[in-house]
Amino acid sequence: MELYKAYDRKVVDKPRVTVVMIHGIASDSTTYNALLEVLEQREDLNDCRVVTFDLLGSGKSPCDDALEYTYEEQLEALHNGVLKLELDSPLILVGHSLGTFIVTRYASVYPEEVSRLVLVSPPVYTSDDFDNPLFALGIEGFRKSVGERDPELLKQKAFNNSMKNIVLDRGNYEVLAGLKLPTRLIYGDEDPIIASYNIPELLQANPRITAVEVHGKHGVSKDKFEEIFKILKEDVKLTKKESKK
Repeated sequence: MELYKAYDRKVVDKPRVTVVMIHGIASDSTTYNALLEVLEQREDLNDCRVVTFDLLGSGKSPCDDALEYTYEEQLEALHNGVLKLELDSPLILVGHSLGTFIVTRYASVYPEEVSRLVLVSPPVYTSDDFDNPLFALGIEGFRKSVGERDPELLKQKAFNNSMKNIVLDRGNYEVLAGLKLPTRLIYGDEDPIIASYNIPELLQANPRITAVEVHGKHGVSKDKFEEIFKILKEDVKLTKKESKK
């Protein structure tokens, strides 16, 4: 099983880097549409191949009652999709919200495949958060907001199991803190979802992780575009320098 590839922009025959973007919960690859529209006008990023996938249970990817929407299923499907790209350039994974959990876990399972992570609006939940009654109220508030937007989502196995198996996995923080590759966090100063108060502790625990706060909320908004593009340009420059050695 593999994910549906919704977008694949390859301007040059031999791109310097390949960027795979993974969306969040209760969404699909269209999360990145506004960013991709801007990116297509950026000639300075023509050396980047950019791909988006729909996660299992979202968009045009498989949605089957037999699926449990676990990490194992999502990672296997993503890995199959990445292999099919037949990459010959370094891989950067970009995740948004739940997608940050997916790409972080992917990098821990397939460390030899990934050169860098970009985590947009990553929920940084620690064990202390899970034991805090206020945290449970916050999660319930998130569910309520999803239901107000689309009541049918709350009935879907893909949504409920993704919350249970991925978003509320107590091991997420430890996996993030244990990353051994360059990782950039980009988050909004008005984001009520991600528990940004935990970020200073995370940065202290893992010097490979850096973070930038921009003005904005939880979505992949214009406030975050330039920070994402900046990282892609840095990696393109790095590969050019390495090729000259």
